[in-house]
Amino acid sequence: MKRRNLLATAAMGLLLASGGAFAQGMDKVKACFVYVGPIGDGGWTFQHHQGALAVQEAYGDKVEIQWQENVPEGADAERVLTQMALGGCNIIFTTSFGYMDATNAIAAKFPDVKFEHATGYKREHPNVSTYNARFYEGRAVQGHIAGKMTKTNKIGYIASFPIPEVIMGINSYYLHAKKANPNVELSIVWAFTWFDPAKEADAAKALIDQGVDVIASHTDSTAPLAEAAKTNGAVIGFGQASDMAIPEYMPTPRVSSIIDNWAPYYVKRVGELMDGTYAQVDSWAGIKEGEVEIGMITDAVPEEVKAEAEAMRDAIAAGTYHPFTGPINKQDGSPWLAEGATAPDGDLLGMNFYVEGIVGDIPQ
Repeated sequence: MKRRNLLATAAMGLLLASGGAFAQGMDKVKACFVYVGPIGDGGWTFQHHQGALAVQEAYGDKVEIQWQENVPEGADAERVLTQMALGGCNIIFTTSFGYMDATNAIAAKFPDVKFEHATGYKREHPNVSTYNARFYEGRAVQGHIAGKMTKTNKIGYIASFPIPEVIMGINSYYLHAKKANPNVELSIVWAFTWFDPAKEADAAKALIDQGVDVIASHTDSTAPLAEAAKTNGAVIGFGQASDMAIPEYMPTPRVSSIIDNWAPYYVKRVGELMDGTYAQVDSWAGIKEGEVEIGMITDAVPEEVKAEAEAMRDAIAAGTYHPFTGPINKQDGSPWLAEGATAPDGDLLGMNFYVEGIVGDIPQ
């Protein structure tokens, strides 16, 4: 099962607690993590595992952590979750959207185990919580850098699956590149994978062949940066999910990154289970909360552009700027957001359209 379309109603109950706290604390917790890729992917799964290690560091021998890598989305996930629940896991973090149905199905069978599902919206049982990050905030900063840095006026985006999480990132990236450079054009390649270095490399090559000289990606490996590195500085890109601050990729092609910092959330939730304050939640945090971070902007970016990007980051953190602020039209020219209006969370979580100016169709 691949990550499916989120519905606009997913926004209902964001950051609300329901079902009451699990009042009885625990002296020791076994915290378990299910990963869609390898912990060495350098991106998405790597960052989730860093969060798991932060839990171990925070609580020492009061916590035992366990994890399983490379778990496919679907029936295999149910098998792994069942084994973890039977194996004594007190709380299980399922770290990919495609685990949503499996998480809820197994949670029904193990009501005393707490399940935490990343990027999903279903909480069908009191022991299921959901958590997400506002990745689109980081895409706005990347888009500004891309618009300012492109020399060909052609920027690219490697997309994984056509779900709102990805579409809102594409839209945010394009909108802010277009504000920085009205002549910019966006090319999108759909890789239909979260982690497949070969496919990601092919997607980057396709974009470079089209004349793209700035590439962003919503896949998990460093392969797009590796392809950019072969152009002798002609193409730049960004770290995705993790900093990807690999020396041979700096100061170019990796000029900055979006970092998913899951550690504070994981440490908090395990701590709440220990002290008896744990309750069901639906969390969607971003730059303000430190869950989305902007990696170091390298010297390859002019000081003026760096200052502008950092100012945007700081304004988002302060709540004085929202990346989706009108006027914004949909791709077909119909109005979406009026002048000064900001996007409701429900619109973002159900986003199934491109904004005006993006060419091409969203795969069905």
